Amino acid sequence: RQFPQMRFSLPKLTPVVKLFLIINIAVYFLCLLSGNFNYYIKTFFQIDATSTWTKLQIWRLISYQFLHTAGIGHIFFNMLGLFFLGPTLERHWGSKKFAIFYLSCGVAGGLFYLFLASIGFLSAGIMVGASGAILGMLAACAILFPHFVVFIFLFPVPIRLAAILFTFVYIVNVLSKGPNAGGDAAHLAGMAAGAVYVLSKSWRSRVKLKYQQQRWQKNINEQKDIERKLDRILQKVHDSGIQSLSTQEKRILKMATKLQKPQPNRK
Repeated sequence: RQFPQMRFSLPKLTPVVKLFLIINIAVYFLCLLSGNFNYYIKTFFQIDATSTWTKLQIWRLISYQFLHTAGIGHIFFNMLGLFFLGPTLERHWGSKKFAIFYLSCGVAGGLFYLFLASIGFLSAGIMVGASGAILGMLAACAILFPHFVVFIFLFPVPIRLAAILFTFVYIVNVLSKGPNAGGDAAHLAGMAAGAVYVLSKSWRSRVKLKYQQQRWQKNINEQKDIERKLDRILQKVHDSGIQSLSTQEKRILKMATKLQKPQPNRK
C-alpha cells in the first residue's frame, strides 16, 4: 500500500511581489557596493526619530521599508516572508490592493514607532526594514488562510499559533524596552494594521455600498430635476416661442438635446 506523500512547492511569483523583491535586493547590494550611496540613502530615506524635521519628511515612511542596512539576516528573513506570503495575498486581492496593503502596514509600523519615541516611551533612533509590512501579511494570512503552516527554527507551526506567539513576544519586549523594542513596536503595528484591514472588510463594504447608493440617488434626483425644468421650458416654447427663453433655459435645452442625440457606434 502506498501512502500519500507530502509535497512542498515554491510559490509562483506575482508582479508586485517580484517588483518589491527586486527593489529590496538591489538597494541592499547598492548600499554594500557604494560607501557614498550607503551614506546618502541612510541620511535621506530611513526613518529618523531624532529630530522634528526628519519626522515631518513623510516619504521616509515608504522608503525605509526598502532599506535593510542591519545585516544579511535582516533582509533574508524579510524577503523570505515576502516570497512565501505575498503571492497568495496578491492573487487574492489583486496587485493594486496588495501593494497598498503592504506599504500601509509598513507605514503603520513607522508611525507607531515615531509616536512611542515622540512621547518618550522608547528612545529616539533610526529604523529601517520591511518587517512591519511582512508581519502585516502574516496577520492577514492568519485570518484569511488559517490552514497555512510556517516554519519557526525549522519547526512547522500553524500560522495562527505563530501570529499569537510573535504578538506575545513583541508585546513583552516593547513593554520591557528590551533589545530592538522600536522594531518590535513596528512589528506590532504592522500586524494590527493587517488584522484590521482584513477584519474590517464587511464594514468597509457596507460604507462603500452606502456611498454608491447615495451617489446613485443624487444622480437620479438631478436627472428628475433636469426633466422637470425641461418640461417647463418646452411648455414655455410652446406658449411663447423659443425667443422667450432665457440664456440659462437655452443652455438646458441644448444640453438635453445633446444627451438625447444617438451616439455613433465605435468599433
